[in-house]
Amino acid sequence: MLFLEGVQNLGRVTAPIFKEHLGRNAVLKCKTKRYVHSSCALTAKLKDPPGVKKPPDGLPVFQYIGKHTKRVNKIFVWGNAVTGALGIPDFLNPPPRKRVRKHQTVPYCLQDFSQEARTVSCGYGFTVLTSSKERGKVWGTGVNTDSQLGLQKAVKSTHEGASAIVLDYVIAPAPVDLPLAQLQETQVLQVACGRAHTLILTDGEGVFSLGNNAYGQCGRPVVEKEDYRGSPQVNKVNVKGKVKQLAAGLDHSLFLTEDGEVYSCGWGADGQTGLGHYKTEHQPTRLLGDIEGEKITQVATFADCCLAVSEKGDLFGWGNSEYNQLASVTDTTQVNIPRLLPFDYIGKAVQVAVGGTICAVLNNQGQVYVWGYGILGKGPKLDETPIPEQLPEALFGRNDFNPDVTVKEVKAGLNCFAAVTTIGDLYTWGVNKHGCLGLGHQKDQYFPWRVSLPGEVLSVDCGVDHMVAVIKSLL
Repeated sequence: MLFLEGVQNLGRVTAPIFKEHLGRNAVLKCKTKRYVHSSCALTAKLKDPPGVKKPPDGLPVFQYIGKHTKRVNKIFVWGNAVTGALGIPDFLNPPPRKRVRKHQTVPYCLQDFSQEARTVSCGYGFTVLTSSKERGKVWGTGVNTDSQLGLQKAVKSTHEGASAIVLDYVIAPAPVDLPLAQLQETQVLQVACGRAHTLILTDGEGVFSLGNNAYGQCGRPVVEKEDYRGSPQVNKVNVKGKVKQLAAGLDHSLFLTEDGEVYSCGWGADGQTGLGHYKTEHQPTRLLGDIEGEKITQVATFADCCLAVSEKGDLFGWGNSEYNQLASVTDTTQVNIPRLLPFDYIGKAVQVAVGGTICAVLNNQGQVYVWGYGILGKGPKLDETPIPEQLPEALFGRNDFNPDVTVKEVKAGLNCFAAVTTIGDLYTWGVNKHGCLGLGHQKDQYFPWRVSLPGEVLSVDCGVDHMVAVIKSLL
């Protein structure tokens, strides 16, 4: 006999449902025919309902998902919504009785790409995404005043007829047309976004660039008084060697080849091109200095400072040093050639991240070190240091219950950091403008704090005032 306690106001359809799970011989006793009351009892010969497994101890285990259910990649966005960079149309064009949402302080799922997410990159008010299902396909959303998302148009209807207008702002992900010779076969491997330009890396057709080229950052000659608004131009960047990684700064670009060589182009007033001068360069040119002869494995930039890691685990830097980014090797505020940074005590470096005034390095032990100027992550008292200081591992969830948790990826926005751990947790800290840290508020965060996400974080990217994460769903 099975007693149902606390069941109230269940309609007549309830009896067939119970009988389906308990067997044909189930008898439902109740005071009335219309409702089941809390005082009723259900007498039945029990039969295991579908999805119930009985382990040796006899306790039932309910399976709530099917055998063939697969975990899928999803994209979550948060931060400044005004520019359209989050790609949620309802935020800026809400349905009736809903307000415009200017800030999204907690992660929000980008439903249109819930099962197609591959890579993402955040620029200055815009986002570029790629798909894991559709090869050679790129989407963009947000600011498009310099055609950094390609030529985007909309049809406007008037009493004189329909006409196409150029979109300076895109509020939902829109396809970016690329001049690919083999559209179905070519796959996009990575995207990188600067202030107003975009770089796209493919597996077989090289690198493409689009957007503002006022300083040669797109890898083509500068055209005086060129109008970038509504421009359909997509440039094929000529880089010697096969490129494996891209990095975009404010108005400069970095290209890392499979041979470990670094090439750059664009604005060089702070030495960020690393070419030994402070001029503008439109042709991607190989960097020398202290990285000559070294095999570089990763490069990073966001504003005007650049960092690189070698295969040996050494750290190199060049560009802007107004905020102690490179104060360990020079007193000058601009460094126009790569310099070896004397940070042997941090161990073997495997990844670097750099923002406007902040820097971070991740070593092969999964430990994070920070330096520069701003909110660095060790509380409000540490806001400036010329040499890296380690962030306590406990801040990233390492404790007696999780002794093996380490950081596997670190990223930087203009004034904030993000780190992903080996168990798929995301931690953010720094300036929380527009809620870009995803913590549910807009207060600055002085040490790493975990972001609540419904899945395992695969990767994350930071913009000026928004972030985007790719996660793998729990179910």
